[in-house]
Order: sequence, then structure tokens, then C-alpha cells
Amino acid sequence: MRASPGPAGPSPVAPGRDAVRGEHWWPVASAVASAGLLHVALPATYRANPVWVVPAVMFTLLVALVVGDPGRIDRRKVWLRVVTETVIAFITASNLYAGIHLVSDILTNNKLFADNATGLLATGGVTWVTNVIAFALWYWDLDRGGAAARAHRPARAPAFVFPEMQYPAHVSADWVPRFADYLSLSFWTATAFSPTDVSAIRPWAKLLMMVEAATSLIVATLVIARAINILQ
Repeated sequence: MRASPGPAGPSPVAPGRDAVRGEHWWPVASAVASAGLLHVALPATYRANPVWVVPAVMFTLLVALVVGDPGRIDRRKVWLRVVTETVIAFITASNLYAGIHLVSDILTNNKLFADNATGLLATGGVTWVTNVIAFALWYWDLDRGGAAARAHRPARAPAFVFPEMQYPAHVSADWVPRFADYLSLSFWTATAFSPTDVSAIRPWAKLLMMVEAATSLIVATLVIARAINILQ
């Protein structure tokens, strides 16, 4: 006599369409566009001139990325990674240029903000926010080989462990971090000078977070101290 089959176990969860297809472009495109507009908002001595150069380069490279990988980010092409990292490096370099000039002016008592604490705080704020965006893009691009690689291999060894990975019961089985998650990581690293609820488990990730925290600390401390000194 044949034994009756036992109760069926839980069916394996198939990857969702979002995980297979990848994430949308608009959060990343919005971040790149914001970085370009923030650079334009800087005083003339802190930005590349003519004023349209940085936004034009960022926009051109961004269009090339979207045209080369339309829809969602899921095409694993070497040239797409190169262009992506060129965009991020360009944002980083332009903001580094502004940050170095800002710190130099503060330390040498430059007259640009001698009696303008509001202008100093605004310029420092623009530099700080752009720094958060730049590092968020680096985290997003480098973790697990980038967004396209994560779309095809969500289980690939990560560089960052997010809370959702530690509490899988509260998220879908195919959850992978998106740009918003890396933006949050970058913001809290720059604000709290620590990874807060996200753990970096790769050496390069730890070093990159150290660089961001140190940069944020230097800019924030000098700008706020100089502004207080002006107001007194």
C-alpha cells in the first residue's frame, strides 16, 4: 500500500520582477541633477567657469547612461560602468575643488565671508550636501558590482549589511538595496560620523566611510566655528 504524500512544504519564493529588472533610473538621475544644480549655486570662485560646464557634462553623461540602459538599470556593460564612475568622479572632483577653496579661505581669513555668516553657512551647506550625494553614488556603484549586477545576482557577497538583510521577515525574499538605501547610509555617515544601523564588512567600504566622515567633520566644524566667530 502506497503511503499518502505528506503535507507540501512551502513553495520557493520566485524572484520578483523588480529584483530581476533592476531599479529605476530616476532616483540616481535626480541625485546627479541635484549635484549639478548645487554646484551652480556656489560662489563663482568655488565653481568651474563658465557656470554651465559642470551641469552640461553631468547631463550629457547621464543621458548616455539612460540611453545605453533604458528602462531599469540591468545591463551589465563595461562602458556603462566606466561612464557611471566618470559621472561620480566628476561630481566628487568638482565638489573637492569647492571644498578645498572653502577650507583654505576659512583658514586664511579670506574677506569673501568676512561679514557674511549666512553666505558662509549656505556655501558650507551646499558643499556638505553635494558630498553626501557623491558618497551615496560611490556606495551605490561599488557595492556588489553595481546596480546592474545586483539586479542579476542579488545574493552576491555584499560590502554593506543593511537592517533588511538582518530581519528578512519584514521584507520580500528578493530584497536588494536601492539608491535610497545608500543615500541614507551616506547621510548618517556624514551626520553621525558612524555607520549607525548599517555595517561595512569590506575594507574598502570601511575606508570610504572613514573618508566621508572625516570630510564632513572638517567642513562642518570649520564652517560653523567661522560663522559663530563672524556673528560675535
